[in-house]
Amino acid sequence: MSSSRNQRDEALYESQNDTRLDELHSKLRTLRHVTIDIHNDAHAQNRELDNTSNIFTSFQSSLASSSQRAARAFGIGPGGVKQTRLILMIVAAMFGLWVLWRGWAWWTGPVVSV
Repeated sequence: MSSSRNQRDEALYESQNDTRLDELHSKLRTLRHVTIDIHNDAHAQNRELDNTSNIFTSFQSSLASSSQRAARAFGIGPGGVKQTRLILMIVAAMFGLWVLWRGWAWWTGPVVSV
């Protein structure tokens, strides 16, 4: 009887071990899928960061080119018109227009009826 009981206990233990082994296998499979998902997500984020870096590099070169063209247009670079000279020319032009306007007003004058 003892031998029969030992065999039942061994069968029960073996069954419990198989159940636990299946549970462990299921958990390992789930963990494997999670790590694969994390790996794929990390690669996708790295690709997105690379694309963003490329966009910012392109924007930087475009901005540098635009600022160089603006510097040439406003004469800020070497060989160009200095900013103070440009301001003086604008003020002189405005003063000249004001003098012409006042001169025209004086020359034409108000019409006096007799």
